[in-house]
Amino acid sequence: MSSDNSADKTTGQYHSMKGTAVEAIGNLTGAQSWQDSGKQEHAQGEAQYKAGQAQGYAEGTMDRLGGKKDAVVGAVTGDRTQEASGNVRKDKGQAQQSINS
Repeated sequence: MSSDNSADKTTGQYHSMKGTAVEAIGNLTGAQSWQDSGKQEHAQGEAQYKAGQAQGYAEGTMDRLGGKKDAVVGAVTGDRTQEASGNVRKDKGQAQQSINS
């Protein structure tokens, strides 16, 4: 499964940090509109980051489970290529889950 979850996470982090900076400028200058705008952008960035993280975790789960199935089927049928490929996919899925948890 291909996705842009890392792009969503990166963009979300950017907007979260930018929003925090804008809010800080608003706090320093007393500009309420900057404070409000910064808070809103920060919240939207956090939401986008969390959405990308959840998508990445779900995709990792799919890879982990699909890889486990392939590894078991390969082991049972004696297909070492399928077994090895399944183990690689399972490990990739576990790594993706760890990164996104």
